[in-house]
Amino acid sequence: MQRRALITCAGLALLAWQRLARGATILAVRLWPAPDYSRITIESDTALKVRTTLVADPPRLAVDIDGVELDSTLRELVTKLGQDDPNIAGIRVGQNAPGVVRLVLDLKQAMAPQVFTLEPVAAYRHRLVFDLYPAQALDPLQALINERLKATSSPDPLGELIARHQAGSAPTPATQASIPTATQIIAKTPINTGAGALKHPEPTSSAASLRTAAPVTERLIIIALDAGHGGEDPGAIGPAGTREKDVVLRLALRLRERINAAAVNSNPMRAFLTRDGDFFVPLHVRVEKARRVQADLFVSLHADAFYTPRPQGASVFALSQGGASSTAARWMAERENKADLIGGLNVSVRDAQVRHALLDMSTTAQIKDSLRLGGSMLGEIARIGKLHKPHVEQAAFAVLKAPDIPSVLVEAAFISNPDEEARLNTDEYQEQLADALMRGITAYFSKNPPLARNRTL
Repeated sequence: MQRRALITCAGLALLAWQRLARGATILAVRLWPAPDYSRITIESDTALKVRTTLVADPPRLAVDIDGVELDSTLRELVTKLGQDDPNIAGIRVGQNAPGVVRLVLDLKQAMAPQVFTLEPVAAYRHRLVFDLYPAQALDPLQALINERLKATSSPDPLGELIARHQAGSAPTPATQASIPTATQIIAKTPINTGAGALKHPEPTSSAASLRTAAPVTERLIIIALDAGHGGEDPGAIGPAGTREKDVVLRLALRLRERINAAAVNSNPMRAFLTRDGDFFVPLHVRVEKARRVQADLFVSLHADAFYTPRPQGASVFALSQGGASSTAARWMAERENKADLIGGLNVSVRDAQVRHALLDMSTTAQIKDSLRLGGSMLGEIARIGKLHKPHVEQAAFAVLKAPDIPSVLVEAAFISNPDEEARLNTDEYQEQLADALMRGITAYFSKNPPLARNRTL
């Protein structure tokens, strides 16, 4: 008996030694390009150790991965790079030494990379993550304003002046007074008061002619649309394999078209998407993005799931400072708040806890306005399909914690219900739902006109 035990132990020890000798097995490689940053993920059966070197000229990141041998899976990373990747120009991979693979990322600009590992979670094993952030971060508000100016259907001389001013070209003294700032365009303080009166001095005749030809926008209304999940985080997956992250992104793009074509009391609207492609955005970053563009509303889009296929119907949620309005609402908030674990958040990022603390200072006024917005949306959704609950529910959703922006989370349907999963995949229902949400937004503003704001971001 003892001899058999000794043989078994020796066999296990030999298997363990063989595993250590062969090193880690690479299970998958993935590449997620995005305007904000590009992510590379290397998934393996054991945790990987790396050494990184950032070179400034030409910009590139060299990574030595210990305990692995070059195989076909790692070579796939080269083929996954697209020419349209905004941050990575090229990828090279090779066996630098026995048990050491060198990965070189040629970068399109100066970058501030974050390299970290993630423990196994959900369907993932160990992950090595490279997040490549531009050293000079994009200004989302500037991009949104530029997009608005380019979208005008008729020639806009004043718009051209604004664009040139924002690009850094010095305007002439004659036109200086006629150029509104970005702050004025989004109406922190309105430009016009009363019956077209001007708050600043009367411009010269040439500048006045520009004003006659192109009236100044008094109030740009910004709606932040948040397509849930994305990238490493697929969200809920339906019985037929539909991924939540895909259907809600399609819905967000449809709703963006409607918002960009709409106006409230002659004030144009503009949609800002926290993600416009298949990439992951941490929950607190979604909120920060909305605050940076000074959004008037925040709408997070999801497709619910339950552990049985029976539940059905759409839901709308607002934030709760206390307990959840129901057990189901609390369960749902806990599930949605786990997105950072699955999507892959670098918990060592400096000041992350400070940002989370700031976003916990949600106000009673924000929740009150959120309930009004949710009620308007819920009433419109009821016209096109079933509701899971006839009232706006509340729970501690992390993504709704902007203290100064009315925020709601819309669960469009139960993707875990086969019938609703099929419906979510149809253009007809997506169009109907986008129309309903747009009517809800318009109805909210009809009763709660947007005011001039002066936020400190």
